[in-house]
Amino acid sequence: MRIKKTTACNLLLCLLSLPVMAQVKPADYVNPIIGTNGMGHTFPGACVPHGIVQLSPDTDTIPHNVNGVYQPRAYEYCAGYQYKDSTIVGFSHTHLSGTGHSDLGDILIMPFTGPLQTNPGTASDPDSGYRSRFSHNTEVARPGYYEVMLSDDAIKVQLTTTERVGIHKYTYPRGASQKIIVDLNHAIYNYDGKVLWANLRVENDTLLTGYRITNGWSRVNYTYFAISFSKSIKKYGYEDKQKIAYNGFWRRFKVNENFPEIGGRKVVSYFEFDDSDNKPLEIKVALSGVSTLGALKNLEAEASGRTFDELTIQAAEKWNKELSVIEAHGDKDKLTMLYTSLYHTLINPSVYADVDGQYRGVDQAVHQTKDFMNYTVFSVWDTYRALHPLFNIINRERNADMVKSMIAHSQQSVHKALPVWSHMGNENWCMIGYHSVSVLSDAIAKGLPVDKDQSLKAMISSSSIPYYDHTDEYMKLGYVPFDQSASAASITLEYAYDDWTIYKLAQSMGNQKVADEYKKRALSYRNLFDKELGFARPRYADGTWKPAFSLLNTHGEGFIEGNSWNYSFYVPHDVNGLIEMMGGDSRFINKLDSLFSMHLPDEFFAHTEDVTREGLLGTYVHGNEPSHHIPYLYMWSSKPWKTQYWIREIMNRMYRNNIDGLCGNDDCGQMSAWYVLSAMGFYPVCPGTDQYVIGAPYLPYMKLTLENGKELVIKADKVSDKNRYVKSVKLNGKPYHKAFIGQQDIMNGGELTFEMSSQPNKQRIFKGENRPYSLSE
Repeated sequence: MRIKKTTACNLLLCLLSLPVMAQVKPADYVNPIIGTNGMGHTFPGACVPHGIVQLSPDTDTIPHNVNGVYQPRAYEYCAGYQYKDSTIVGFSHTHLSGTGHSDLGDILIMPFTGPLQTNPGTASDPDSGYRSRFSHNTEVARPGYYEVMLSDDAIKVQLTTTERVGIHKYTYPRGASQKIIVDLNHAIYNYDGKVLWANLRVENDTLLTGYRITNGWSRVNYTYFAISFSKSIKKYGYEDKQKIAYNGFWRRFKVNENFPEIGGRKVVSYFEFDDSDNKPLEIKVALSGVSTLGALKNLEAEASGRTFDELTIQAAEKWNKELSVIEAHGDKDKLTMLYTSLYHTLINPSVYADVDGQYRGVDQAVHQTKDFMNYTVFSVWDTYRALHPLFNIINRERNADMVKSMIAHSQQSVHKALPVWSHMGNENWCMIGYHSVSVLSDAIAKGLPVDKDQSLKAMISSSSIPYYDHTDEYMKLGYVPFDQSASAASITLEYAYDDWTIYKLAQSMGNQKVADEYKKRALSYRNLFDKELGFARPRYADGTWKPAFSLLNTHGEGFIEGNSWNYSFYVPHDVNGLIEMMGGDSRFINKLDSLFSMHLPDEFFAHTEDVTREGLLGTYVHGNEPSHHIPYLYMWSSKPWKTQYWIREIMNRMYRNNIDGLCGNDDCGQMSAWYVLSAMGFYPVCPGTDQYVIGAPYLPYMKLTLENGKELVIKADKVSDKNRYVKSVKLNGKPYHKAFIGQQDIMNGGELTFEMSSQPNKQRIFKGENRPYSLSE
């Protein structure tokens, strides 16, 4: 299916001309272009579900820093692609999806026909390098497949992947020479010196092997590769952009032309092929974190003997299988957003083990998996909130492996710490908290087969590292002091929730000593609430409050990527206690109402990359994760119907079927997971319980096909922007009076029916056991 794009406002999908009841597959509704401009930071290229290869075009080479000075435009290129660009530099094999910081862009290949240029050139002068102009009218983007025409040399590019192999098909003009650049110096968030070493061997006239080691967000990233060609190499060579200070006795060779061993720090190589048959050139690039032998095994197992077209069909089948877990009815824009969101949830985390089970651990040693698949790319500060809880419904077997990967990470870590933000066998320590404890606790609470003793041990260890982000002061004082950390208030609030997840697991295991200790720590959020102000406020080590405090500023007030107005609602484990801290039900509701309605002047977030006006609803920031649970907090109050109102407003305003369709970074699927769960009509406000708090469904019909073979059907026949309020709920035909649905009720399958109305049902208020969990009664 071709996606033609001429403006940022068109609907992008030619399928939109189809009737609603046309027989289309879920993948036909996916629009990989959403979020590729401005915020969102997604990539449009080819991948398969949770594969380590994401083969996608990179449209510019803005460095992360020049001589140590940060280059702000680098932020635009977290995923390598910006829709506004008119040139493509090449096609690299690894990308992060939706992140606000970046890395990777490994092993870039660019086809060409004319004179050799080993420098990528610039966007303002494309002819100065090997990059090419292109038109969006020639782009095709669908799950597992990407296509574009490179205008300068009239080369048609087609891309697809397996989990560990990227497959290229280049159709050159008839009679033109067939050449490629293999740039081992290119990287996303590149800088001078990022590539520590690159090595390439010409094994024979159709096979290359090699590796490169980079020092980026992933501190030491080993990327091994094996590249096979469908045609024989006619000639080849390379240039090392960094002058070699010492070359030993290699100087006896003319290494830059037709010499089978290539090595250096800034290597750009080129290859020309026998073009006598005028057939397209097909290239298969297998990756491994372990060795070139591992890459060769991956190549053989996943792509050997199969054509590009066969592998394209295989990729499409994998996506249709994964996306078919949800069947939904509704208008085309809403279905496009639903399935695009589901698609984005299925990109990361990514498999990080060869087909034989070997993988590189965080200790940089090679390990062998036996009873689980190892995964990487854990953006846990984002994904513990909704992505992993969503997986506990629709992707349970994979999520169990992800949890086991996290436990293995902690066992290999010299700090004995679970992942904070990890990828490619490295921990990059991004953001705050130790939220992997939430992922483990939630998985166990929701019945995944995870070792409880190993989990609790890893959770306790992760939360007790004295030198990690002021954990020592937190354990001593009951809060992180502002004179020790500029993010002190945020850290304290997030530690308190994380500690609650440890309390909850220890309590379920009957370990009362640990449960008591962590229950006390879980109440640490109280130490930051200024009762006179009614909001969280940072305090110094001597106990005094920060003076001249601003509730709205996102800088210099003790909060990271947020302000006190948003972060004060971050007590997901003790909402009843939060209501008390804020002055009771009436004041709590007034504060929530104000959050969604008051204006936040630009000055308060102008210097925060992750927050833009597009992601704001009043002062509520949907474009950043700490606020994602807030619309559901009305369910603990005397006006729960307000959740139903605001959820639909957020879905309508913050998720749109166009280029700039996401209001914030997708953050490895978290933004999208929020949408998928909210469309179902419920959301995990407090991962670690077995509860999903009920909001209101977005579509008239959804059917979830569960791994146990059962189905959950969610019906809301009259739902619309007008009929957004829940009048009543039935589960399997019986009236359902709880404000939440439990994991077991979901996994049992059946039918969840919502009667919708244009007016709120003000009698539908939840008390006692019908109200969602809270640590305080």
